[in-house]
Amino acid sequence: MEFFKTFYEHNFEWLSMPNMNIIDIVEIAIIAFFVYQILLWIKNSKAWFLLKGIIVILVFVLIAVIFEMNTILWIVKSILGIAVTAVAVVFQPELRRALEQLGRKNFIAAIFSFDSSKNASERFSDKTVNEIVKACFDMAKVKTGALIVIERELSLAEYERTGIEVDALITSQLLINIFEHNTPLHDGAVLVRGNRIVSATCYLPLSDNMELSKELGTRHRAAVGISENTDSVTIIVSEETGRVSVADMGKLYVNLEPEQLKEKLLKVQDKVVEDKKFKLWKGRSRSNEKVDHK
Repeated sequence: MEFFKTFYEHNFEWLSMPNMNIIDIVEIAIIAFFVYQILLWIKNSKAWFLLKGIIVILVFVLIAVIFEMNTILWIVKSILGIAVTAVAVVFQPELRRALEQLGRKNFIAAIFSFDSSKNASERFSDKTVNEIVKACFDMAKVKTGALIVIERELSLAEYERTGIEVDALITSQLLINIFEHNTPLHDGAVLVRGNRIVSATCYLPLSDNMELSKELGTRHRAAVGISENTDSVTIIVSEETGRVSVADMGKLYVNLEPEQLKEKLLKVQDKVVEDKKFKLWKGRSRSNEKVDHK
């Protein structure tokens, strides 16, 4: 037995697990999370092309090290600091977007959910949902182009200022009239906050996502662009095809049916759910009352 122990210590000691405590495990989990987020950001942005370019450069640097190409190595050392700054400047929009998306994640609410039977107050009413769905598909039938941006947590005030103030209760007739051809407010986007249209003819940032189909026009690129920069949800009615689409978190969902659009709006709505515990207790009380009467 002593022989095997000695043999293991001399040849396989490196396989033994280091002593770990709870802090080490938490550290590993945090590092793994941030590495995953960085890789996800690289995959979904221009940084993927940057990473491939850096790998090519590193291969040439490795060759220079192996063959002791001192001039090339001196140039690499000299421009290394400048290159890091240049990367930060060139990819400033992507870095900002990545930090914004990280900030949108409500980690505390996800971990410490004290009352899962209640939600926050709803953003807009069921009537507003029905009015938006009706307007979108009425416009789709006659191929009237439309762009409706629905505000969530992040304020759209900077985009609201680019348009004309409306401040009116949402109705299907009003939305259709706004986007009717040759009317003063038809060009641009409508911003929705709660149950009201706050502004029309608003300008939105265009997405530079190369994965978007070339068949999509400016309206769709603007919808994806605003969903990349904010947490808003944007509804698009195509003027060419009459299809209804939704842009959310940088993704485009095309050719939706009325029920699918309604389902997406209900998710954005965050409707209040009655406390189930109270409802159960109330039901029991009523049943007890019936028993007492008997």
